Amino acid sequence: MVLCYYDIACVSKYAFNKSHAAAYAVVSYQTAYLKYYYPKEFMERNRKRNAGRRSYMNNRALALDALRGYAIITMVLSATIVTHVLPGWMSHAQTPPPDHVFNPLLPGITWVDLVFPFFLFAMGAAFPFSIRKRAEKGDSKLKLVYEAVKRGIQLTFFAIFIQHFYPYMLSSPQDIRAWLLAILCFAVLFPMFMRIPLKMPDWVHISIKVGAYIVAAIMLATTSYADGKTFSLFSSNIIILLLANMAIFGSILYIFTMHNRWMRLGILILLMAMIVGSTVDGSWTQSVFNYTPLPWMYRFDYLKYLFIVIPGSIAGEYLAEWMKAYQKETDDYATSPYRKMSIMLMILSVIIIIGNLYGLYTRNLVVNLVFTVLLLLAGKCIFPRKVDGIALLWRKLFNAGAYLLLLGLCFEPFQDGIKKDPTTFSYFFVTSGLAFLALLFLSIVCDYFRCVKSTRFLVMSGQNPMIAYVVGDLLIMPLANILGIASLLSYFQQNAWLGFLQGAILTSLAVLVTMFFTKIKWFWRT
Repeated sequence: MVLCYYDIACVSKYAFNKSHAAAYAVVSYQTAYLKYYYPKEFMERNRKRNAGRRSYMNNRALALDALRGYAIITMVLSATIVTHVLPGWMSHAQTPPPDHVFNPLLPGITWVDLVFPFFLFAMGAAFPFSIRKRAEKGDSKLKLVYEAVKRGIQLTFFAIFIQHFYPYMLSSPQDIRAWLLAILCFAVLFPMFMRIPLKMPDWVHISIKVGAYIVAAIMLATTSYADGKTFSLFSSNIIILLLANMAIFGSILYIFTMHNRWMRLGILILLMAMIVGSTVDGSWTQSVFNYTPLPWMYRFDYLKYLFIVIPGSIAGEYLAEWMKAYQKETDDYATSPYRKMSIMLMILSVIIIIGNLYGLYTRNLVVNLVFTVLLLLAGKCIFPRKVDGIALLWRKLFNAGAYLLLLGLCFEPFQDGIKKDPTTFSYFFVTSGLAFLALLFLSIVCDYFRCVKSTRFLVMSGQNPMIAYVVGDLLIMPLANILGIASLLSYFQQNAWLGFLQGAILTSLAVLVTMFFTKIKWFWRT
């Protein structure tokens, strides 16, 4: 028995290695044989296998994340550049140089005026990936509505909380107290909107979240503000407040129309009639328009942004339908017959977006209209009669974008031209149309050519937009002031180039911090 055990032990020293090496030798010989005698078949199978693996592993709409990331990054950039030294097209069209005073009568749009609509569009495009997915898993409409309302309330609190702890709100001039409170606000937001990445019972996670809200409420109630001001519900970040309203009403509208796009669009027509009818003095539509049970949170006027959110939801459905079909395919589209078409569509989309920004800003309306129509017709000619796969997605995005853009240009003379504030119908339709084309461009870049490394900063920022939005004001600038670095920013206020460079530096820092938290999976979610 002892001798038998000894023999087995001696064999075990080399038997595994020998058998392992022999097995790999056989596999290597077979691979070499196939590659030598059947090179085309071998490479094709290997390519399809890898493409299929990528498609199954990638469950996110990278183009949508990239669009959201572009919107939030340019939002930060537009807020950090030195506006007063920049030309008019580098700021809102309604705040022209040299004084940069808001003029509600001035029509036109710039790239800055596309920032918020693109984010709203991306918000609507996320509905099919969040709401519809949960509905398919069995969640009732009542539960979905509850989640939508809860999300809206959380965003409303977020809007109020961050507004009260911007350093310029806390003291004038800003001091060490204001900077430290801003950093504390940023820290409190983590347990408030992030699930702690530790294994704990659900009740512990809930307790931490509730505790963070209690701390935030105490901070709001006990903090003194600049010029002797006190806490006010009416003091909130208007951008986040609008997003909160869209989170509630946009989600509810989608919940009850997720299987009926025509009904969704029909409700938008009713909304348009309500908005137009509200201009008639003494009408019931005006009474409904002006009524609000919570004036610090909701106004009927906020619902007009559904004209951007709802088209975004349709774009999201196009994406979801393609992704569902694409996960069953193994084609690598980057080597497909659509390669030349994709490059032409990329160039065409960029030209249409930039061309309309230039034409509407300079008010060359007729030239811009003719130019746009010709480009859209050229785009229609790019698509062959029959397309499938990702090319079908591109055609849907292009057709929807073309229609909305032309609709917006037709509305342009109405309401004294396209304006961001007060917003006009042409603004809603033009920006939605351009958002479709931007999503088309990013679909080609992210999903077709798979430019992962070059778009990573967009995608990662889009996956964590709440952090990206506030990190500059609540962390980077307070730290810069505490360290004495912020005083150097006065150097960038000398000319336009330096003014833009300031925005680029601060935005880059915000992106890097956001990418760091995204990489370690510290996400803020509502």
